[in-house]
Amino acid sequence: MLTVMNFEMGVMLVVELVLLAVKLFAFISSLMWSAEHYTAAGKLTKPAWTIILGLGLAVQLILGGGPIGLLNLVFTIAAFVYLADVRPALTNLTRRR
Repeated sequence: MLTVMNFEMGVMLVVELVLLAVKLFAFISSLMWSAEHYTAAGKLTKPAWTIILGLGLAVQLILGGGPIGLLNLVFTIAAFVYLADVRPALTNLTRRR
């Protein structure tokens, strides 16, 4: 029998897994670019982004806390900023050549 509580727990699990995938993708993507690309794009350095995204991934894996925990929320926003702003800027550098 499906209760409201079971449905809510299922939805939260799906959201948490999707956010974990987003953070993992952003972290792996940050490792793919050279430090010079970050400098040329005028963004934070590669070590800074790698540490931020790696910490976000570690926090979600170790602490959990659900998708609406404060630390999880902060690092999720950081991953979306990377994917929406930094990654496109890095990609545009390689297209210009």
